[in-house]
Amino acid sequence: MESPSAAFTLPFLILLCVFLFFCLASLILGLRLGMRAGRKREAAEWEGRKVNALVKARLKASRAVLGGLVSEQMAPLLPGFPFDPGDCRFIGKPVDFLVFKGMNQKAITEVVFLEVKSGSGRSLNDQEKRLRDVIRAGKVTWAEFDV
Repeated sequence: MESPSAAFTLPFLILLCVFLFFCLASLILGLRLGMRAGRKREAAEWEGRKVNALVKARLKASRAVLGGLVSEQMAPLLPGFPFDPGDCRFIGKPVDFLVFKGMNQKAITEVVFLEVKSGSGRSLNDQEKRLRDVIRAGKVTWAEFDV
């Protein structure tokens, strides 16, 4: 016959092993879930930083463009502007100004297509270059439209 302590020990050991197995399984599951959550949080933070950097870059570029537009329109009022501000008419696209030299004195002597550049973008874009070439080639005409 078995001793009372041996009969008690075997079920106790089995129960202890099952308990340790569940503890170990819970620990592994918890670590995996925690690591997954950490990776998700890290990815979200990285995306947030990336989006913030993009937003800041876009705002900076937008401010530069707006600053350029304002400075282009204000150019006739700046010191050193080579034309009479009263002779200038802002167009914006494809050139910034049409200058009607002598218009203030009621004697137009010349029409000037004026492109104002500011900031770092001081080169002409393709459309501006084509317009410049057409003007230099003398392909400018007068037209009237009656309504």
